Amino acid sequence: MIRYIFVIFVISLIPMAFADVEIQKDKSYVGDDGAFHVVGEVQNNLDSPLNQVTVFVTLYDNNKSVLVTKETGTLVNTINPQMKGPFDFIFTDIDPQSVNSYSLDLEYSISEPKGQVIDITSSELTRDSHNNLIISGTVENNGDITANTVAVIATLYDREGNVAAVSRIHPEPDYLGSEEDTYFVVAMPDKNQISEIADYTIVAESEEYAAVPEFPIGSLALLAGSVSAYIGISRYSGRIITNLISATNPK
Repeated sequence: MIRYIFVIFVISLIPMAFADVEIQKDKSYVGDDGAFHVVGEVQNNLDSPLNQVTVFVTLYDNNKSVLVTKETGTLVNTINPQMKGPFDFIFTDIDPQSVNSYSLDLEYSISEPKGQVIDITSSELTRDSHNNLIISGTVENNGDITANTVAVIATLYDREGNVAAVSRIHPEPDYLGSEEDTYFVVAMPDKNQISEIADYTIVAESEEYAAVPEFPIGSLALLAGSVSAYIGISRYSGRIITNLISATNPK
């Protein structure tokens, strides 16, 4: 089971926000291309949106010596209250057999709210002729202005509820006028992870608008081959603060 160990001195410095933003459902795996991955998601339990979210990972060998430290951002630029932002560290220049454990740190800022009007109006999970997992659907702009640099982000989960894979794509075109929609396709070609998939969520966002979540019907529907759902709109307000947490996941 995954255990989280939070740094005590950080609690004493920022007790208000410490327990409200956390890294969860993380795991490591080796892709079919031999790259070592650490994936997971940042959960925002505050009443304010997060941005400038940076996740840090440190890999350790069997002697607990540091192999490498790396940082990345979440695939969702703005994480609204009660929402999640997935991340994916990819190491192509390290021997996966040398990694014994890893630790995760997190930095973030609280941002001004953005409208949530970029809707995933439908989605379907299928497999292509090469056994690649495909999520396709429609994204729509229900806002009053053009949405630029539209992105669709998929998070896939294994049977234990941990993040199994993540992907971010830009549909073509990646801008949508008010009340316009477009088709998208998100591919998960890693054969090593496809057999682990039991559920997924998908969100969309743009430069102007924050992500709105789509919640699939559930694992049984997903395993049957397709799922679609509609999503609601909410707005939030907040204040500026930064925080740092640390989570350790020994193998």
